[in-house]
Amino acid sequence: MTEMVYGTVPVYAGDPILPRWWRTIDKWTMGCVLMLFGIGLLLGLASSPPLASKNGLEPFHYVSRQAVFGGLAMIAMLLTSMMTPQLVRRLAILGFLVAFVALMGLPFFGTDFGKGAVRWYSLGFASLQPSEFLKPGFVVMAAWLMAAALEIGGPPGRLYSFILTIVICTFLALQPDFGQAALVLFSWGVMYFVAGAPMLLLAGVCAGVVAVGWFAYANSEHFARRIDGFLSPDLDPTTQLGYATNAIREGGFFGVGVGEGQVKWSLPDAHTDFIIAVAAEEYGLICVLVIIGLYSVIVVRSLLRLLKERDPFIRFAGTGLACAFGVQAMINMGVAVRLLPAKGMTLPFVSYGGSSIIAGGIAMGMLLAFTRTRPQGEIGDILMRRGR
Repeated sequence: MTEMVYGTVPVYAGDPILPRWWRTIDKWTMGCVLMLFGIGLLLGLASSPPLASKNGLEPFHYVSRQAVFGGLAMIAMLLTSMMTPQLVRRLAILGFLVAFVALMGLPFFGTDFGKGAVRWYSLGFASLQPSEFLKPGFVVMAAWLMAAALEIGGPPGRLYSFILTIVICTFLALQPDFGQAALVLFSWGVMYFVAGAPMLLLAGVCAGVVAVGWFAYANSEHFARRIDGFLSPDLDPTTQLGYATNAIREGGFFGVGVGEGQVKWSLPDAHTDFIIAVAAEEYGLICVLVIIGLYSVIVVRSLLRLLKERDPFIRFAGTGLACAFGVQAMINMGVAVRLLPAKGMTLPFVSYGGSSIIAGGIAMGMLLAFTRTRPQGEIGDILMRRGR
C-alpha cells in the first residue's frame, strides 16, 4: 500500500494552496510559456506599428492590447493551474457547452470582417472567436467520455466522443475553418490512440479524412483556392506566402537587425498568422530555433509527466491539450515556410489576438493542472504488479 501513495513531492493535509501549488507545478513549462509571451510582445513592437499607422491608430495600439489580453491570459493560466482536475473538468465542460452554442450561432450573428469566413462575433470594442475557447473544452469533454468507457458498465464513451467530434468539425467546416476542424480531429485521434484504439480503426478515420478533403476541394472555392496556391510550383511574390518566404530568406542566421525588416509593411497579417516571418527576418534563424525549442520543451515535458499519471481521464486530457498546442504551433510555422497550405491559425502566445491568447492561457492552465505532481505510484509500477 505504501508504494500506491508514494509520490516524488510530498503533499500534506491542510497544506496551504500556494506553497503546495508551487512545489507541484511544472516550473519549466510555466517558464517557457512566459518566455513565449514575452517574445510575442517583442515581436509585436516590430510588426504592429505599420498596421496601426494604416488604420490611423497609435503606433503601439496593438501591442498595448496584446499586453492586456496577455495579462488576462496569464492570470487565467495561473488560476486554472491551481484547480484540482475534478474542478477543471467541471468548468471545462460548462465552458465547452457555452462555446458550442456560440459556434452554432455564428451563421446567424457572426461576422467575417471581410476575410471570407464567418468565425467571429463583433463586440464593438473587440471580437470573439468561439472556436478558440471550444478546443480546450472539447479535449476535456472527449477525454471524460473516453475515460468513462473504461469503467465497468460505463457508457460507449468512445463512440459518443467520435460523434461529438464529427458534429464540431462539420460546424467548423461550414464557416469555413478547415484548420481548426483538422486540429479538433487531430486532438481526438491522439486521445483515442492513447486510449487504446485499434490501428485499423484509426486507418479508417484517416481514409475518411482524405475523402472529406477531396469532397471539400471539389465543392468549396475557399478550400480549393488555398490548396491550389499551395500546390502551384510558382509562388506569386506579391501574396502573403510570397512576402513571408522572402522575409525568411532575407533574415538568414542572424537577421537584418531590430526594426530593419520590411515584411511587416507588406503583410496585413504580419502581427498574427505570419509573425514568425517577422521574427525570422529581423532576428534570424537563431530566434526561430529558440521559439521552436520553447514549444518543444512544453510539449515533451508535459507528455513525460503524463506518463506517470494513473488516472485515465488526466492522461487523455493532458495528452490532447499538449499535442494540440504543439501541432498548432507547427501548423502556423509550416504555413509560413510553405510546408503546409494556408490555414489562418495563430502562433500560440506569440501572435496577436485576444481570443487566441486568452483561450490559450486557459488551455495551458488546464495542462499545468493535469501535470502537477500528485501522490501516486507510477503507472509502470502498477502494471508490473498486475503482471505478477
